[in-house]
This record gives sequence, structure tokens and C-alpha cells, in this order.
Amino acid sequence: MGNKPQINDLIFKELIKRGYSLDGKTRVWDLGDSKLWYLKPEQAQGYLDLIETDAYKKKFINKEENLISKKMQEIVDMVNNEPINLVDLGCGDGTRAIRFIKELSKKIKLRYCPVDISAYMVNKAVKNINVVEGVKEVVEFHWNISDFDNTENILNILRNGEYKKNFILFLGGTLGNTEFHDLMYQIHIGMKPGDIILIGNFLWTKEHEDELIKSGVQKEHSDWLVKVPLQLGLKEEDMSVNRRIKNHRSEIYFTLNKDHLIEFGGKEVRFFRGDQIIVLVGYLYSKEIFKGFLNLYFDYIQMEVSPDETYALALCKK
Repeated sequence: MGNKPQINDLIFKELIKRGYSLDGKTRVWDLGDSKLWYLKPEQAQGYLDLIETDAYKKKFINKEENLISKKMQEIVDMVNNEPINLVDLGCGDGTRAIRFIKELSKKIKLRYCPVDISAYMVNKAVKNINVVEGVKEVVEFHWNISDFDNTENILNILRNGEYKKNFILFLGGTLGNTEFHDLMYQIHIGMKPGDIILIGNFLWTKEHEDELIKSGVQKEHSDWLVKVPLQLGLKEEDMSVNRRIKNHRSEIYFTLNKDHLIEFGGKEVRFFRGDQIIVLVGYLYSKEIFKGFLNLYFDYIQMEVSPDETYALALCKK
């Protein structure tokens, strides 16, 4: 007899808590919570591998970097001469922050503060930024490893000593993986007058929707996300992956090709052939809706949009 597959306690609890909904006769299980994507170092590294692919860079990363280049001088001009915390929300490996550090450190004293739900990511960011010229200090404390529910607390805790102002980086489309108003309220109440935030986010257009559906799910995306259902004891060969646009959300989901029974902690969950497990949800906002939402939270907004109108960079100040 082979060894029983290891079940991840957190993912199993989420499965039990959320249950399933019915789409016609199809049972749909929603595990599209971003906190489940980085539970293990190999999951975090899978994401870093994904964003380094040519396809991902072409669709998203390059567009964001081009918009940052256009806004950089305005960002530098907006920052006063007093020391600031550069708060990198969803920091990844920290490399997105390097160009800001190099430019801003010419003008001000700067402290880098990486924040991510993944300890693997935070450790990578600390290592990468510690060798960058211009950083006076890299903040390492237990709040670095946190989900976005603690954003208000983190932003306030960081205001100590001479570092009274926060400049928040929220890049890479991370906003699209969360409910906009829940998170933006946290950020807004954690900011003080004069604080700045730079948000990079995907935009929805009908043409972009058609392109997403046509392109399907790239292998690196699937290899990264499949690790969520695998930690429920499911087998990759017993599932197929797909993408759809539904209710202004981009969803990547796995469809089971056979029945499967999970037993864990005295409980059991029975999957049936045809069941769907959503593993990624991306909220889609048009340019007008995105800017309208930002207007609810910030007094100053300057937004740049990529030529194809599929990506926006918003510079906001409270």
C-alpha cells in the first residue's frame, strides 16, 4: 500500500468552511483566496517563476514598468525632504522596489519595509534590498509576514523615530486578487495626510477579455496554481485546468475528471467527476470604474494608462 497523500490543514479548513455552490448541476468549490498560493516555499517560487516568463512580462510587467518610467519624476517631486518608509505591500522578491530606492534615495533618507503573506518572499526581498545602495535600513519584524487584513496596523506601527511618512508601493496587479473596498478601506485609514500610494492594476476591456479566454492558461500559471488542490490529496492527472470570465471576475479553475474522497481530521469531503475548484480570482475593473473607486478614498489621483488600456498606474495621496 502506498502512503496516504499529505493534506494541508489550512486548505482543508477553507474547503469545509466555504463548501460549494451550484452552477446548474455543477458543484463549484471556491478556493480562490490568494493566501493559499504561497503556503509553501515552492508555491512562492512558482509565482516568481511565473512573473519571469516572457508571456507574463509582455502582458503585464512591461506595461507597468513603462508607466512607472513616465511617472517617476512626478513621484520624486511629490516626496518631501523628510525621511520615509517605503512600504512594499505584496513585496514578492523586492525587485520592483529597487528603481524607487535608487531614485528616491538621491533626495531623502529611506527605510525599506517589505510586507508579504509569504515568509519566503519577505526573506528574498530583505536579501535583495540589503545590497542596494541608498537604503538606510531594511525593517525586519514579525509584522513583515502578514496578510492584508493587518494593513492598517502595519502602516501605523512603522511610524516611529524619524520615519513619520509612508510611501506605499502596491504593484504587480495584486489589488485585483482582493476585494477592492475591503482592502482600500484598510489602506486608507492606515494612511495619514501626506502619505502616498502607487497602485498598479489590470484594466478590463472587451478586447482584453476575449484575449484572456483565447490564450487559456499558460503552463507556468497552471504549474503554480495546481499546488493548491494537490495539497488536498488530489492528483494532477485527474484534473484539467481552464479559465473563464464571470461576474466581472477572471477565474482559473480545475475540473475533476473522476470521483475522489478526502478524509482528514475525522471529516470527509467527496468530490464528484465534473466538480470545479476555483483557485484564482482576478477582479476586473474598467478604467472608469477603477478611477471612480479610487476617488472614494483619495483627494489626489494621477492615473496613467497603457496604450492598449489594459493596465493602469495610479499615484494617489491622502
